[in-house]
Amino acid sequence: MRRLTVILFLSAMVAAALQAKEYSLLSPGKAIEVKVNVAEKITYTVFYNSTLIMGPSEAAMVTGDGRVAGRSETVARASTGYFSNIVKPVVPHKNSTVKDEYNLLSLRLRSGFTITFRAYDDGVAYRFESALKGDMTVMNEIADIQFPAGTMAWYPREESFMSHNERTYLYASADTIKEAHLASLPAVFVTGGINVLLTESDLEDYPGMWIRGNDRGGVKGVWPAYPAEERLRGDRNLLVTEREEYIAATKGTRTFPWRAFIITPDDAGLVESDMVIKLAPECRLTETGWIKPGKVAWDWFNYNNIYGVDFRAGLNTETYKYYIDFASENGIEYIILDEGWYKLGNVLDIAPGFDMPELFRYAEEKNVGIILWVVWKTFYDQIDEALPKFAEWGAKGIKVDFMQRDDQWMVNYYHEIARRAADYRLLVDFHGSYKPVGMIRTWPNVLTSEGVKGLEHCKWSDEANPEHNVTLPFTRMVAGPMDYTPGAMVNMDRNSFKPMYYRPASPGTRVHQMAMYAVYESPLQMLADNPSNYRREPECTSFMAAMPVVWDETRVLHAKIGDYIVVARRNGKEWFIGGMTDWTAREFSLDLSFLPEGSYTMTSFADGINADRYASDWKRSVTDIKKGDTVDIKMAPGGGWVARITPR
Repeated sequence: MRRLTVILFLSAMVAAALQAKEYSLLSPGKAIEVKVNVAEKITYTVFYNSTLIMGPSEAAMVTGDGRVAGRSETVARASTGYFSNIVKPVVPHKNSTVKDEYNLLSLRLRSGFTITFRAYDDGVAYRFESALKGDMTVMNEIADIQFPAGTMAWYPREESFMSHNERTYLYASADTIKEAHLASLPAVFVTGGINVLLTESDLEDYPGMWIRGNDRGGVKGVWPAYPAEERLRGDRNLLVTEREEYIAATKGTRTFPWRAFIITPDDAGLVESDMVIKLAPECRLTETGWIKPGKVAWDWFNYNNIYGVDFRAGLNTETYKYYIDFASENGIEYIILDEGWYKLGNVLDIAPGFDMPELFRYAEEKNVGIILWVVWKTFYDQIDEALPKFAEWGAKGIKVDFMQRDDQWMVNYYHEIARRAADYRLLVDFHGSYKPVGMIRTWPNVLTSEGVKGLEHCKWSDEANPEHNVTLPFTRMVAGPMDYTPGAMVNMDRNSFKPMYYRPASPGTRVHQMAMYAVYESPLQMLADNPSNYRREPECTSFMAAMPVVWDETRVLHAKIGDYIVVARRNGKEWFIGGMTDWTAREFSLDLSFLPEGSYTMTSFADGINADRYASDWKRSVTDIKKGDTVDIKMAPGGGWVARITPR
């Protein structure tokens, strides 16, 4: 009997070995290789120049009927292909032309699912597709991601699924990340000097992906389950008090979100990657000419601390006419009416002191658009009345705030708001939001989103500091545009800074703030300080106000995550360069060989000689340059450097 058991066991092993199959997929440049093994589990392993950087990692989906797509599978059909397309985003927040070139491996499984891998020169991505009849529930998705020993991580740790996703990126060894350590995306893992940024794209009718440690030096995906019961606290915090057993109830025939891994041997490659946009669905709007990116004079950060005027500053028509005048004088396209313009709980009940028809009339006369802040829940409850009313007033956009979730219901809310806002030609800025997932390609009226620890944190903490600021371009910003809201005009050195809610300042230098307009991507970019401060220093103000918010080309000149960044961006025939450093003073030589032939005028702002002590110190220079010149720059601790290069 024992002999028969052994024979049967060996026979089963042989049968399993015969069924197991490995597939290989190379990136177009052949530096990245993905090996996919289909056996008891579907696993994938990723190599960079033949060096293991990830895996074996498992991918699977658990459905409500008990099947586990990706386990004990057989392949009905395997197909491969090479694809090369040109993507031209309606709103080019990084590049106006994006080359979408990849090799593809698609495995159609006998379970009715397909798993598809793409290999780009800057990373890999995979997703599941299903071809099941009727509807389906997804109980869970399995994404067990393994990294080699010695991997380090930039990890945006979270407390719960109820979050603004405004995190500090913690740098630690990946093997210290435990199951209790929840994090949102994107997150960066560094193994053998190679960066692997994990995020997702094409998120729709499905919850967002989060991660926890797997206690083996890697991470595993986790997803918020569908809300079963909710409790509203105040006008904005809709708390999930009970969840269903499943993460999504959806259609049986569909594609699922892309699990994206941006892979690059240098930190600059993270900033330059367009993978999230390339994986996103194409534009769903038939008419887009009305979508106008631009800058915004913002009220909330500076607490309306206007001075030198003969009216009482605050939440009233006179104050916002002052913002409109400032915007008009400086070619700023929009102002925002943030919290306070309506009585909380009813977006149609205007607060005392506001004459909305007059305010919109005045704004139109000055050629300035108005964007209206709304609490997401109040707005949604009144959306059928609110959207026509906003359009009747002449609003140009909405800033939708405090969602703080990305379960399936909330993800679908984002798409509904994007679609219905477009029906009324309204731009959208999502605050209190999850990370971008390519919506700017699909719904180009969604110009930006928060989901970032931005300047407003200076009102109550010291965490939005220069070190944090030079981490964001390599982490959160890789996912897409971020509404950090730069532009502080009161600046403090490291020893002098302290949080001030009502008269806020920024840690780091003035030019550190100015450089953000070249470094940070946001097609709806804020000027966060108050117009009185801006008017006091017109040289800095006019320079920031003239900076573009969309770009034809992006090149990173110097980069180290958490330490410094120098990036060059082109808009038309002009180039703009922004440099930022952490609390360490730095010097760089900038090679201008990327410029076309010709003569140029460079207007630059550098940290003043005393900026290490008085952070608002700056120096403006105008010089003649040409292609191939070298420019030496210096940045003070917490400093920056910024330039505009114009053909002569």
